[in-house]
Amino acid sequence: MLDMLWTVIKCRRQTDVVLLDTYGTLNFYYAVLVGVLCRVLRLPYIPILHGGTLPERLEKSPRKSALVFKHAKLLVSPSLYLMEAFKQYGYHNLRFIPNTIAIDNYPMVPKRYESIRLLWVRSFSKIYNPCMAVYLLKQLQNQGHKATLTMVGPDSDGSLKTVKALAAKLKVKINFTGKLCKPEWIALAKEHNIFINTTNFDNMPVSVIEAMALGLPVVSTKVGGMPYLIEDGVDGVLVPLNDVSAMAEAILRLQSNADLANAIAVRARVKAEGFDWSVVRKQWLEFLSF
Repeated sequence: MLDMLWTVIKCRRQTDVVLLDTYGTLNFYYAVLVGVLCRVLRLPYIPILHGGTLPERLEKSPRKSALVFKHAKLLVSPSLYLMEAFKQYGYHNLRFIPNTIAIDNYPMVPKRYESIRLLWVRSFSKIYNPCMAVYLLKQLQNQGHKATLTMVGPDSDGSLKTVKALAAKLKVKINFTGKLCKPEWIALAKEHNIFINTTNFDNMPVSVIEAMALGLPVVSTKVGGMPYLIEDGVDGVLVPLNDVSAMAEAILRLQSNADLANAIAVRARVKAEGFDWSVVRKQWLEFLSF
């Protein structure tokens, strides 16, 4: 927080506009303070809206939300879901610009489905419901299916310890890699054939877009911005919140029908190409030329 504030002060004279990444959890308070500082310094600022918990923040902290959002030059949302949520709370100075990836860094590798090799990539946090992945693996194995699970990401709120304890209790073996750099987890993705997203809240996560680019069929909970990113049955599969059985059924449907899984993967790759920086860059240049 102090680094963010000091950076604004230090760079104020050569800055035209401050781009402020804004989330709904602890970072929200950082954004509020930076926004206030920008107003004091008479610097225009643009919050870039991230995280599926921001609508909850708008509801629970309306006055603090107004401090950062009401006085912003504009609000940039990487998802149509967040745009709609902000409009419901009276904010209309919005612009949709999606998250980006460098598509050339994500080679699409054809998948085989003799066994189920699940990949989960996120920080270990309660809002992302990592325990659901453990229960999912247990159910698939109990049904007699050969299934493995790799979970990639750093601990955020102590959930990693909880997940490991649950895995031990259920007697399932999970590959925990910790935090990996981008090239490492992209290389790891080649060894897996289905990407799972178990979250309770979401916006438009880059990890899911990356999985789509890599040719991994995505099975995700139908929450937040996910229905705006994935068209169910077309370029991914959506299941109800915290419904382990529904996610298991979706995974088995993909495994038993390789043509369907591959068709979903191809369509997902095409959609992911629309998030390439060469495409989104033009929107940012047009946007910042105000």
